[in-house]
Amino acid sequence: MSALQVELVAADRMVWKGEASFVRARSTDGDLGIMPGHSPLLGVLVAGDVSFDGESGHQSVTIDSGFLSVDHDRVTIVAAQVDASGLTA
Repeated sequence: MSALQVELVAADRMVWKGEASFVRARSTDGDLGIMPGHSPLLGVLVAGDVSFDGESGHQSVTIDSGFLSVDHDRVTIVAAQVDASGLTA
């Protein structure tokens, strides 16, 4: 099974970059679940948790709001502020 290439970016830094099998975020239209093979998507995210299942297991960060882009198994999440205290190395 293929993996998602995920980039989580705050306004001032790259927060996390790696592979994940699943990404969950909340958009203005409701919860999104992204898996490999997902159709292209551009969404506006609301404040809350963004979680993903990566090489280090299930991880979560909190964002203030932002944008999510999905295309060809590449997920980019951009937010002004990211609380990454839930990330493990």
